[in-house]
Amino acid sequence: MTIDKQSHPVADNDPAPEMPFRRLLYRFLFFDWLFRDVSAARDRIERHAARQHNRKMSRYLPVYLRRWSFLTAFDFALGILFEKVLQAGIVSAWFFTWSCVTFTGMVVITVAWLILNHARLS
Repeated sequence: MTIDKQSHPVADNDPAPEMPFRRLLYRFLFFDWLFRDVSAARDRIERHAARQHNRKMSRYLPVYLRRWSFLTAFDFALGILFEKVLQAGIVSAWFFTWSCVTFTGMVVITVAWLILNHARLS
């Protein structure tokens, strides 16, 4: 007699996670993975293809701008909450600082979107 160590059959149709959570969170917040490096192109054709790809992918930048504006408003609201309601000055300074950092990210996203969509790239 043999003892079956596996009492439950393994189902092959169980979906495995396609991407780790850390990478998914990174891609949710940062957009650099969408774009190609134009300076790494070897010739004019590759450079042109990379620019066209970047211009096409710039349509997703308003989505990232909306996400970062939510983060900015959320951090600012938490800063106000901790300062006015809970009287925690150090914690409120932390959230106000992060609201400034996320606002800077919003400026970077806006400038990148404006350059890719409206600038004449030769």
